[in-house]
Amino acid sequence: MVVSCGLLTENKETVPLKGIEVEVEVKDQVAVVVSTQHYENKEDKAIEAIFVFPLPGDAAVCHFSAKIGQTEIVAEVKEKQQARVEYGDALSSGWQAFLLEESDQSPDIFSLYVGSLPPRESAFIRLEYVTELAVEADRGLRFCLPVVLNPRYLPQGSVGDGVQVTSVPASLVPYSLSFSARISSPRKVLKVDSKCSLEPLQYLNKKKTQAVVKLAAGHKFDRDIELFIYYKNSHQPTAVVEAGKAFATPGTMIGDPVMMLSLYPEFPQEVMSSIATSGEFVFLLDRSGSMDGAPISSARDTLLLLLKSLPVGCYFNVYSFGSSFEPIFKKSRKYNETTMEMAQKKVEEMQADMGGTEILMPLKHIYSQPCIPSQPRQLFVFTDGEVEDIKEVISLVKKNSSSHRCFSFGIGEGASTALITGLAKEGCGHAQFITGADRMQQKVMQSLQFALQPAVKDISVKWDLPKGVSVTPLSPPPTALFKGQRSLIYAQLTGQSSEGTDGCVTVTYTLAGHPFNDKLSFLLQPTEDTGLTVHRLGARTLIRGLETENGEGVKKKVVEVSVQSGVSSSFTSFIAVNKASREAIQRPMLPRRIPRIHVPRRYCCRGGSAGFSVLDIQLDTTGGSRKRKSQSGMDKVKRKHRSRPQSSDTVSLVTVDVPTSAKVKHPDSLLQLVSLQKASGCWELNPALAAALNKTIKELQQPKPPKVNRNVWATVLALVWLQAFRVDAQIEWKLLAQKAVSWLTAQNAPSMTECIMAGNTLLGCSVQKDALGL
Repeated sequence: MVVSCGLLTENKETVPLKGIEVEVEVKDQVAVVVSTQHYENKEDKAIEAIFVFPLPGDAAVCHFSAKIGQTEIVAEVKEKQQARVEYGDALSSGWQAFLLEESDQSPDIFSLYVGSLPPRESAFIRLEYVTELAVEADRGLRFCLPVVLNPRYLPQGSVGDGVQVTSVPASLVPYSLSFSARISSPRKVLKVDSKCSLEPLQYLNKKKTQAVVKLAAGHKFDRDIELFIYYKNSHQPTAVVEAGKAFATPGTMIGDPVMMLSLYPEFPQEVMSSIATSGEFVFLLDRSGSMDGAPISSARDTLLLLLKSLPVGCYFNVYSFGSSFEPIFKKSRKYNETTMEMAQKKVEEMQADMGGTEILMPLKHIYSQPCIPSQPRQLFVFTDGEVEDIKEVISLVKKNSSSHRCFSFGIGEGASTALITGLAKEGCGHAQFITGADRMQQKVMQSLQFALQPAVKDISVKWDLPKGVSVTPLSPPPTALFKGQRSLIYAQLTGQSSEGTDGCVTVTYTLAGHPFNDKLSFLLQPTEDTGLTVHRLGARTLIRGLETENGEGVKKKVVEVSVQSGVSSSFTSFIAVNKASREAIQRPMLPRRIPRIHVPRRYCCRGGSAGFSVLDIQLDTTGGSRKRKSQSGMDKVKRKHRSRPQSSDTVSLVTVDVPTSAKVKHPDSLLQLVSLQKASGCWELNPALAAALNKTIKELQQPKPPKVNRNVWATVLALVWLQAFRVDAQIEWKLLAQKAVSWLTAQNAPSMTECIMAGNTLLGCSVQKDALGL
């Protein structure tokens, strides 16, 4: 028996997408991405293919073209409904047409409609976008090419605009992917890391400021392609002034110079060492079916670390959400031994058993709770990001941004960049993505340190420009400034001056009652030819800001900026029509549902699987012509969406009750030790601590100095062990260790030096007293 394999139609015919070629040009802190998709119609009828794929949430799509044979057509940006009508009319007339548009619900999902591709014909679709590189905790810059697309969970009672799909294993995908990146910077390129297999980095000059890296053969489509780029002296403020487009009208954004300022505020250590001892910490954990397995296990461990690291006297609560939501406490409770133990027990029992991913409901409930006086609210959101109402969620966070800060964490491959970065940006917090073998605990604890930093207030931006030159901000002032983090500012420069070529911008703010300012001088003349990259990023920033506003004229302004700059938006689409070739179509093309790539997970519910892309085929089975006055290819897609099942499709998960006593012993020795710490910061001398230190209780009791309290001795042993054996994970236990040191200091215990020496002898190490902060 012959077994068909690969990505196939229901009639066992191959999907027309043959290959994807991606070329990236990294320009210091931003990237230009060019993706070329090769389609081939091997059937004897004209087809319409729909390819749904992810892009970074802050990407600015700025070019779209198609080449059929020797004919190339370049798409124009038009108002979305107008573009859809033109697309449908073109298919009705037998013309080839191509439509690219952003999802109405999620700005990181795009749909490409390849209309009326003739039999035995090939098409090369070229897509170009620009994007900023995110800053990592180790000062590297992160570039991500999303190739995993999770189907967005559709909340009850809503109508989505995504395409419903089925899945096949990633190993069976028949089309190829080639990827290469060229990196250039004023600074030396130190290295490029990735979780994917790369060919060796090749430098292009002696200064090592230019380099090329390629994806090794055999990528399995089971993960996003991430590059982590490290420059020498990367945290230096910079300014890039980019000339406007030649022959464009002066005074317009595309005709004037646009500048990008990159600021890295550095705060004095004496200010940053003052950790906050108050606050309301609210943790919102995704327990949908798609979180099953490693994600929910890692989330439980991370919540344990968070609970142990909170300052004494603060307030806290933990919410779980899926198709519904439930808090541990009816309202935030004061942090003490009793409430911490109650929360710890609940966290240890958490499973991915709550169905879908409806995050809007718990957010509304949290915001409905009154803030606690003198306890700033800090919201931590953990999710794999498979939600459909992203824009509504982000709008809600922005509406409540004055009352809290939001720190967001995207878990696993395919987490929505639009959701995760949007939550942090509008919530004045920080976003982190946790993929592959990343330890969630490290990234989350870094964000907790940000949350405990003194709040930055009264941020303002002041420009000092020569007479005759004015500035129009394209992005609002920074809403959050954290030590080691970057802030990008875009602005349009209008006019000319004969008095000088230098400008200056100053960002002022207050921190812990102290005034600060960061000043950067720059040349008004363009420093390099950047090919309108900065203009497009500035336009995208302006568009995204406008899209979150309400009122008359907002849509008109967005369409105007989008069309003028050639950058996509939620209200516009790219449309290309080739009238040179005609293929008559008499009857409506019949829909064919094509399986998409699937990354297996242990359990799957509505919106719970992961994959790369979607392809739907509509096939003309009769060869006649058809009229489309009110019905286009888009109309057929819309009708299909309305018929798709809602969240009642959720698969029920079977959970097994595990006794709490069995859960206390953790396979990770660090977390096992952490789980035993008391809310006050101390450890108790008992058999559980002995087991965590791989000793017997007798071995722990025997060397204790006579005058030393049992809990003081236990706490010193725990600190010595952490410093000696898990210094590699110091970012994870740093805060709880500080709390332990504070507790020890308050005890005014005698014989501390003798205690530490005895602990070193017992554990077989040589930790110095200063290293413990005592």
